[in-house]
Amino acid sequence: MSAIDGLPPLREVIAEHGLAAKKSLGQNFLLDLNLTAKIARLAGDVSACDVLEIGPGPGGLTRGLLAEGARKVLAIEKDARCLPALAEIAAQYPGRLEVINGDALEVAPLAHLMPPIRVAANLPYNVGTELLVRWLTPQAWPPFWQSLTLMFQREVAQRIVAEPGSKTYGRLAILSQWRCDVRIVLNLPPEAFSPPPKVSSAVVHLTALPEPRFPADAKVLQEVVARGFNQRRKMLRASLKGLHPDIEDLLRAAGIAPTERAEQVPLEAFCALAREVSAARRG
Repeated sequence: MSAIDGLPPLREVIAEHGLAAKKSLGQNFLLDLNLTAKIARLAGDVSACDVLEIGPGPGGLTRGLLAEGARKVLAIEKDARCLPALAEIAAQYPGRLEVINGDALEVAPLAHLMPPIRVAANLPYNVGTELLVRWLTPQAWPPFWQSLTLMFQREVAQRIVAEPGSKTYGRLAILSQWRCDVRIVLNLPPEAFSPPPKVSSAVVHLTALPEPRFPADAKVLQEVVARGFNQRRKMLRASLKGLHPDIEDLLRAAGIAPTERAEQVPLEAFCALAREVSAARRG
């Protein structure tokens, strides 16, 4: 599918520019432009939005987003080898693609974007979770973005949408579901990529809620959840004992049995506990 924009198929782009995927950069390129166009559509209506893309590589998703009418795409790419291929896309869509050669963990994108903003990316495996946690834990809420449409290893995607009682339920599920509607919108097998990774992948769509689902101080909630899941096999009265001297009383006040383990506690109860801890610390 090259009719999307008149540019060459991605295999030709990769061959022309010598873009063999680098394991050190967590690169696995998605070459089917039908799939990248589908992911762009899963990001929602981008026609009135600026879109932040991390790790565009040869630009498959970039092309999909622009073809879907994105007002502007800001693509942050660490691998300088990809810049000539991305420049060809920019020439095809004058004034609508800006490329920054840099590390997404270090670049401040907001100086280059105008709201409303959506994020869409086939995230490099080695930075995906860290970027997600940053986007979910800004100092103020709502965040700068309306939605995140992100490719992860399937295992990570399952952790984002996990429910209490499951082995995958943990910190990532709490952080994601407290402030967002989350769902897996696409599953992809290893053979969809070049080179094929050893694991399956999935696209997760997160829509920012205007306010968190339940009231809680963000920093206290993060502290409670981190302590609880860092020692997930322990009962909460043990894993959380460093939070407050009266942790068992606070657990009961939040409606949680002190003998429960973190993976059994729903989001609403964690928020209730965070409120109890905050109140007890204020004294």
